[in-house]
Amino acid sequence: QVQLVESGGGSVQPGGSLRLSCAASGPTSRNNHLAWFRQAPGKERAFVAKITVSGGITWLADSVKGRFTISRDNADNTAYLQMDSLKPEDTAVYTCAAGPNFYAGPQNWPYWGQGTQVTVSS
Repeated sequence: QVQLVESGGGSVQPGGSLRLSCAASGPTSRNNHLAWFRQAPGKERAFVAKITVSGGITWLADSVKGRFTISRDNADNTAYLQMDSLKPEDTAVYTCAAGPNFYAGPQNWPYWGQGTQVTVSS
């Protein structure tokens, strides 16, 4: 019902920037909120940011607030995660998710992308 394809991951030095994209498609893709999660080696999946269907409400984790920005292009049905002032602890696999419940926990978003690697090191 919803297909998600991420892009934009890569390797950067501390203090650098990256922009991740999440392209959504499918019959119900425009009826779902979008979110970003990340999972570092040896750690559990953690919430990063989310945005409502219309893009009117956004929410960011405290660990990235002030450095990351989530946005949504409704014309292209694509969500973006602009990451600035990156730190080594931001290194993780970043995955896009879609679902009808904006307040669902990490295990209750029904649609997921394949994930993209972000590595921050000097």
